[in-house]
Amino acid sequence: MKNIAVIGAGTMGNGIAHTFAQSGFKVQLIDISEASLKKGMDTITKNLDRMVAKAKITEADKAETLGNITTYTNIEAGVEYAGLVVEAATENLDLKLKIFKQLDAACGEDTILATNTSSISITQIGAVTSRPEMVIGMHFMNPVPIMKLVEIIRGYSTSDAVTKIIMDLSKQLGKTPTEVNDYPGFVANRILMPMLNESIETLYNGVAGVEEIDTVMKLGMAHPMGPLQLADFIGLDVCLSILNVMYDGFKNPKYAPCPLLVNMVNAGKLGIKSGEGFYDYSESRKAEKVSKQFI
Repeated sequence: MKNIAVIGAGTMGNGIAHTFAQSGFKVQLIDISEASLKKGMDTITKNLDRMVAKAKITEADKAETLGNITTYTNIEAGVEYAGLVVEAATENLDLKLKIFKQLDAACGEDTILATNTSSISITQIGAVTSRPEMVIGMHFMNPVPIMKLVEIIRGYSTSDAVTKIIMDLSKQLGKTPTEVNDYPGFVANRILMPMLNESIETLYNGVAGVEEIDTVMKLGMAHPMGPLQLADFIGLDVCLSILNVMYDGFKNPKYAPCPLLVNMVNAGKLGIKSGEGFYDYSESRKAEKVSKQFI
């Protein structure tokens, strides 16, 4: 298990690749887009530079970490020697099922298949493979190199042996693995997303403004980041997708996305990634200026 393939070079994928590589694993970072791979590697390099500047690692550590990562645009070539594949593609069920069918055909019979999904059923993903007992959820938190938690999600068929391997592996990364069962939203998002949605409802109903809502939660509840700022950081499209998975899974109206969230996503106001959400990020990636539509 010293050879890890990571599918997807976006925010989560490059963070996962960085974390494994810094812990001494050989990593194959795979994406269909050369541009995405370059952007992912640039992000890893910048994050390592930041760690060097803070004296958390040395230049030699940085060079070793980057040397542990090889990039591929072809899944079959990238997973050839992997003992574990961690899929970190877009949070889209059809895409994930397609990828896992490919992985099942391309990987060796002993390869464990993990997904970084934040809400989609591990059981459903495992069911499209010939090895459901070797399919598991590894839900890393963003930013991956810094956040300690990994939610380990067992599908209906995931074996005890595979669960133990992944729990132990997560500890080797310096993470704290926490085992949960396979129900919509798991634990993290089953609790977090209704809070974010209720914060958006509070804004939608005119109870208070953006900064006021975030201030109450930061100063009153000791949250390091207000819920609306956090929603922008996660991506409003991602929040909407997770809420829809939970609403479809439970059929409970408390998980129904706020109409304001739906409208913002439809308008392309996705948070930091688009330059505007509840805050305006045109001048800074920090939430320093409220979006003009909420002033």
